[in-house]
Amino acid sequence: MSSTAELQELAGTVRAVLAKHGDRDTLRRAIDGEAGYDPALWTLLCEQVGVAALAVPEEYGGIGAGLVEALTVVEELGRTLHTPPMLGSAVLGVQALLLAGDAEACERLLPDVAEGGRTLAVCWASASGWDEPGVRVADGKLNGTAHYVLDGDTADTLIVVTADGMYEIDAAAPELTRTTAPVMDPTRRLTEITFTAAPARALGGDPAAITRLREIAWAAIAAEQVGAAEACLQMTVEYSKSRVQFGRPIGSFQALKHRMADMYVLVESARSAAYAVIADLARGAADPLDIAAARIHCSHTFSAIVGETVQMHGGIAITWEHDAHLFFKRAHGDAQLFGQPPRPLARPA
Repeated sequence: MSSTAELQELAGTVRAVLAKHGDRDTLRRAIDGEAGYDPALWTLLCEQVGVAALAVPEEYGGIGAGLVEALTVVEELGRTLHTPPMLGSAVLGVQALLLAGDAEACERLLPDVAEGGRTLAVCWASASGWDEPGVRVADGKLNGTAHYVLDGDTADTLIVVTADGMYEIDAAAPELTRTTAPVMDPTRRLTEITFTAAPARALGGDPAAITRLREIAWAAIAAEQVGAAEACLQMTVEYSKSRVQFGRPIGSFQALKHRMADMYVLVESARSAAYAVIADLARGAADPLDIAAARIHCSHTFSAIVGETVQMHGGIAITWEHDAHLFFKRAHGDAQLFGQPPRPLARPA
């Protein structure tokens, strides 16, 4: 794991690239683009920063930094709402391959992923969510439909989670069809992929590996939510300094100062919860209750922060031209992505 200074430097570098090449106009073009994200921005992040290689071990052509560094990038992307194949491919896809324990598949696929030339997509959820896989195996062939697949429409290789382990299949296989799913959040495309007697290569992976993949997914979403929530807080503070009402900036009113202070406390508590479980996961010693608590708290925080952002921006926040509604939609989408842990989270005595 990198030191705090190294992580701050990584975050600063990614933030600088996003500020220069990923402004709101770039995001709006990406929303309407063919891929759903800006391929040029993804190429810059891969070539200049090496983001796709962060979680890939050195023996497979990566940097070998680890999960903490990769999720630092996810947090920075959350600030801007850009959705290149970082979360779906460079984090979840890479972790799924590593957890499956198939060295041959890792040697064959991960070097290209680390360079940004290959995109992975993890096919998992059924129509009811991630508690059970949407694809089943019969005679070594895949049947069924995987729902809510990140990067599913642009991926080169699919990693399919089933009750019998993980499987690898080429995304161009004729036995599968890909359909763009209707979503609330226009900044993140999700895909439904249907398999019809599709031959696939078994990778392995036991139930414990799949459970850990779910925990990594929750931690990754928590990191993204922290970044997005902090962006909403900063947006609100800056607006309160410039918006004048009754002859003075609205940020000078004590009631609004208190509300923004409460927003700050929520963001910092969510950051602490997310960072703690990410560090624990990287060490391989994460408490499932801590991960579930971070998942719930970060989802609540992002939803609460963005609600305040919309309220304190007034009417402008509900216009298409302003970004507040995009953060609002992302908050609702993130709260459902990869499912939620059951409540209450009572720790045994």
